Amino acid sequence: MIQRIQTVFLLLAAIAFFLLFQFPFAVSDIANPGFLEDKDFDIFDNIVLIILTALGGIIALIAIFMYKNRPLQIRLSYLIIILGIILILVAAVLFYNEAANIMEKVGVSDGIGLFMPVLAFIFGFLAARYIRKDEKLVRSADRLR
Repeated sequence: MIQRIQTVFLLLAAIAFFLLFQFPFAVSDIANPGFLEDKDFDIFDNIVLIILTALGGIIALIAIFMYKNRPLQIRLSYLIIILGIILILVAAVLFYNEAANIMEKVGVSDGIGLFMPVLAFIFGFLAARYIRKDEKLVRSADRLR
């Protein structure tokens, strides 16, 4: 069952999480001492963001190989969804707490990394949906035997 569509969705969720190591959430046009020193807000600005991102990507990769245990695979997909939501919330809270006092001085634009947790959330949801569909199909086939 590793060749199923949910494998593609789980792989895409893992890629979305791991792309956050490359792309920032927000980009500034001016460096600001303390916050936005390197002109971008990415996961390396806080250890919690690094942990959530790495955990989400690793769980998505582990879920791919749990194809023989579909109930566990569904739970891992739900965990991916939850980690995506938590990552978005934590990043937003950290950014707005730090950026509240410098928004007038510094122009900040959205980075491509802002959309990666949303993509991971969507791919986790789609994977869970297709895993549930497979589980229903297997259970209905078992009833026919």
